[in-house]
Amino acid sequence: MANLANVLTGVRMVLVPVFLVLLFVGDGHETFWRVAAFAVFAVAVITDRFDGALARSYGMVTEFGALADPIADKALIGAALIGLAVLGDLPWWVAVVILVREVGITALRFAVLRHGVIPASRGGKLKTLVQAVAIGLFVLPLSGPWLTGAWVVMGVAVALTVATGVDYVVSAVRDTRARMVA
Repeated sequence: MANLANVLTGVRMVLVPVFLVLLFVGDGHETFWRVAAFAVFAVAVITDRFDGALARSYGMVTEFGALADPIADKALIGAALIGLAVLGDLPWWVAVVILVREVGITALRFAVLRHGVIPASRGGKLKTLVQAVAIGLFVLPLSGPWLTGAWVVMGVAVALTVATGVDYVVSAVRDTRARMVA
């Protein structure tokens, strides 16, 4: 269980409260602290890329990592979405749509765990990347065309979130039906 990939997942979990503290310093809209929060968020996102690559490349894949990694991702993304919504920088409906999907798919993973771990799909990985970029842009103190660009990326993130959520549910139902027939 204790390997470098799992340690990186643990580091990501530890960075979540650090990110939140930096996000909310002062009134939550001070440029220096928002950039600092972005830097911590970016480091946390990068650990997600490295822990998965290490696990696959060096045979460090564990059941713990397969479960803990998406939970760490959800904690980071969820904390950022809720923080941004509390600060009024992101509408609550965006946070709710993304969080309902994330919690729902995590619950689905736990529900079917006895039959095996549901690995992240390519669409799910793309969704995670686009969400991270969109959220990172919203953490930064952007305005004008940069903020408009952030909204476009967030729109893509929401669309991918919904589409991949539906895909996971359809796949889980199909797999369950196949097991019942077999």
